Amino acid sequence: MKASIALTAAAALVAKASAACFAERLGYPCCSGNEVVYTDNDGKWGVENGNWCGIADAPAQAACWSLSQGYPCCSSSNAEVWYTDASGKWGVENGNWCGISTGSTGGNTGGSTGGSTGGGNVTPSGEQYTISGNPFKGVEFYINPYYVEEVDGAIAQMSDSSLIAKAEKMKTYSNAIWLDTIKNMQSWLESNLQGAQTQHQSSGKDILTVFVVYDLPGRDCHALASNGELLANDGDLARYKSEYIDVIEGHLKNYKSQPVVLIVEPDSLANLVTNLESTPACADSEKYYLEGHAYLIKKLGVLPHVAMYLDIGHAFWLGWDDNREKAGKVYAKVISSGSPGKVRGFTDNVSNYTPWEDPTLSRGPDTEWNPCPDEKRYLEAISKDFKSAGIESVYFVSDSSRNGKKVDRKHPGEWCNQTGVGVGARPQASPVSGMDYLDAFYWIKPLGESDGTSDESAARFDGYCGHETAMKPAPEAGQWFQKHFEQGIKNANPPL
Repeated sequence: MKASIALTAAAALVAKASAACFAERLGYPCCSGNEVVYTDNDGKWGVENGNWCGIADAPAQAACWSLSQGYPCCSSSNAEVWYTDASGKWGVENGNWCGISTGSTGGNTGGSTGGSTGGGNVTPSGEQYTISGNPFKGVEFYINPYYVEEVDGAIAQMSDSSLIAKAEKMKTYSNAIWLDTIKNMQSWLESNLQGAQTQHQSSGKDILTVFVVYDLPGRDCHALASNGELLANDGDLARYKSEYIDVIEGHLKNYKSQPVVLIVEPDSLANLVTNLESTPACADSEKYYLEGHAYLIKKLGVLPHVAMYLDIGHAFWLGWDDNREKAGKVYAKVISSGSPGKVRGFTDNVSNYTPWEDPTLSRGPDTEWNPCPDEKRYLEAISKDFKSAGIESVYFVSDSSRNGKKVDRKHPGEWCNQTGVGVGARPQASPVSGMDYLDAFYWIKPLGESDGTSDESAARFDGYCGHETAMKPAPEAGQWFQKHFEQGIKNANPPL
């Protein structure tokens, strides 16, 4: 899962700053952009390519047309153009949109006042959008600018022209934006809602943005690699409500004119189904998982332009008959506790590798007698179980970001940085004929971001990341894993 960059290293920054770029005297590079993530007595700090960098105090300059719209200017007038509207040309730096100046003064291209330019005014406005039915249908998918930047960094390390061409195609597909800490939520939620609104105002199309809500107290209680910042206690539950969910609610209410999908707290409820008795950390987290879900469903499930999907693990987690039956009871209780908020459905295979279809497997000793040895059969079965449990809205979004090729894992429960990975089906609404309850294939876990470190001495090392079929050496969860990305695009199915 994605993880934030720790800020503890900032305490070591004690040297005096220089006037030009203070960070160089401290052993750090200057930033190319200007997104501030930390400030101390030395100056303002940013993060680029996973490393700290100093933000120089730039001299005053003429106005750039994007500043009045809430976005910085790109660092170069030759920056790569990712989007063009009536305001001007847009680039991506530091995971955020920036305006590309057309002249030395950052000249006015018609949108500097933020007025009615036909696109580019990102002040929250517009009529209330109401989702009716499948939220992925009839809309354009938003492109995650942070992932675009990550892939650009990966391309810079490649020399094979055919591989570069495949990587370039990856930038054209949508994937989810993970709000995995309070800080990342504050940085990424509104900026991307603004980006979607700007895109809508230019194209006239409805733009769907997908976010992953992922910061429950005691998060990922059965794993070490992706534990979160909030602990399983009353104080952190209060923070989750007031500093995280309430802030998300406020931004979503402000940006009401475009559809939003929320993928809710991967792995959490599935852990309550199977791991309460075997894992003390999950028993300690149960209260906070249940209260957290009830609170967020009540708050966010009443917004007409928002559709929520609760995570249901994957086929080799809840696929067995007894697990599915128990899951129906757990999820029905959770959804009821959030009334009057509504849940559209459920998401499966998040950050996992289970193929959509695997005709080589059947119920038998090789699958530990699992009647659902692939995601298709899993959804076919659990949709019936959930309806029998009294759940009214049963629709699914299946994560196809890394299941295009059957990986090398020797046991289907292996989940960490599996070798043999391949990109799967492209994001698409209603992708399978005859499965009206499958809303979409979508890339929820971005290919290339590590599942967890293989360093056995690391505090967040999880034994699964050291298993034989886990690719090594691997960085911490959420950090870029170049080798895994390259293998994933080589093995893409369908090919890129």
